[in-house]
Amino acid sequence: MSKTLLSPMNSRVGMAAVWFVLVAVAVIGRLWQPTWQGQPLWNATPLAGVALAAGAVFGRTLLAASVPVAALAISNAALPSYGSWAMAAVVFAATAWPVLLAQFMGSGRWMAVLGGALASSLVFFLTTNFACWALTDMYPHTAAGLGQCFAAALPFYRWMPVGDLAWTAVIFGAMKAVSARWSAACRLTAPETT
Repeated sequence: MSKTLLSPMNSRVGMAAVWFVLVAVAVIGRLWQPTWQGQPLWNATPLAGVALAAGAVFGRTLLAASVPVAALAISNAALPSYGSWAMAAVVFAATAWPVLLAQFMGSGRWMAVLGGALASSLVFFLTTNFACWALTDMYPHTAAGLGQCFAAALPFYRWMPVGDLAWTAVIFGAMKAVSARWSAACRLTAPETT
């Protein structure tokens, strides 16, 4: 996705609005737990899509990373803690890394965007569960214990790729639609030159 996705809105006010909307979508989506046939769809949140979108929209990496980090920090106020600062650091890093991935997605081809969503899911699953195994005493610190940790985490991963794909498609689709409407509105209101 190019850095000019919302180029007509590159004013500070426009970019601040985009920042707040992305954070709000991530917070609300993280706190809302969807269900399917009475079962919770664990980890089907917009965080990966929001992080990828922030990486695609904002030119500065730290500004872009502040979107998923702020959303995670705000929503964590209503959710259980991670148990340690080290585990929290791993979760925050795994949530923010799609910002860097977005910088390598090219011009915003849909296959790259959706591939980025799937990669985000997989990296989050691998890093956070490896950290759980390494930083806690929940599982033996052996290869078998690591396997048990990943096996126990599979039900929580089951819906994550689906959620990441769906949310990413919705977020990028909405941004493209808003950008197109904004561009059309700017063309209609621009003074004619002769």
